[in-house]
Amino acid sequence: MPPVHHETLQVRYWMCNALGQLSSTNYFRWMQEAAFGASAAVGYDWPRYRDMGFVWLARETDIRYLRPLKYGDEVDLRTWVLDFRRFRSRRAYEFTLARSGELAARAVTDWVYINAETWQPALVPEDMQRAYLADDPPARVPPRERFPAPPTPPPDVFTITRQVEWHDIDMMWHVNNAVYLTYIEEAGVRLAEAHGWSAERMTEEKSAILTRRHRIEYRQAARMGDELEISTWYSEAKRASALRHCLIRRAEDGELLVQAQVHCAWIDLTTGRCKREIDFH
Repeated sequence: MPPVHHETLQVRYWMCNALGQLSSTNYFRWMQEAAFGASAAVGYDWPRYRDMGFVWLARETDIRYLRPLKYGDEVDLRTWVLDFRRFRSRRAYEFTLARSGELAARAVTDWVYINAETWQPALVPEDMQRAYLADDPPARVPPRERFPAPPTPPPDVFTITRQVEWHDIDMMWHVNNAVYLTYIEEAGVRLAEAHGWSAERMTEEKSAILTRRHRIEYRQAARMGDELEISTWYSEAKRASALRHCLIRRAEDGELLVQAQVHCAWIDLTTGRCKREIDFH
């Protein structure tokens, strides 16, 4: 088993959404920081990468939410490297409630090793691979899966626009991978409102459309001042669940920057269980 990096974290008030649950964006922020911490622990901290002229950028993330984390919860976040390919490496994460040991979420991010000057993929050095794996690769590694192609959007697909602002930009001078999740969640909230399910109505009826899983593929970077078109729609609607698809494009040239698949469930907030049937269309 490769080295496992542990971080103990606490859900703060400002990290929670209106339902009192840790927002999806902050899971991603924690994962990013844990990856940096794990890297530093094996000798590859940010200054070393900067001097080398290389960085790791997220290509895909797949996270499953098993139970909500709430304000005040203490969380043990574990992370370790799953594998290496020529230019890429997958990292696994587990979120566990520190008090009970209950697993709250698990995730995998596929990272790409990039030349910071040319922005082209680079071969991962063998000594770096040995540092991360400690000559002990995981015994069982889940297979890589191609990101699922979304169905054709409906003619009246719901679309919002957003301009990239200063607070969206990270030290690489592009939109941080966690910020895209904010865009995706905002589009979902607006889509629900368009179909009569405002946050106020959900609160009154003690119901909510909650996310069970996020799958996100990052294709191109959005940068300061870019105007983005964010389109979203539902498919595969069942009794109390559906898939929501989201495409983020640069308005200027229509370039696809990010695509996401969101597994949604209609939840009774008093019991935490799936509720009655809902029309997601």
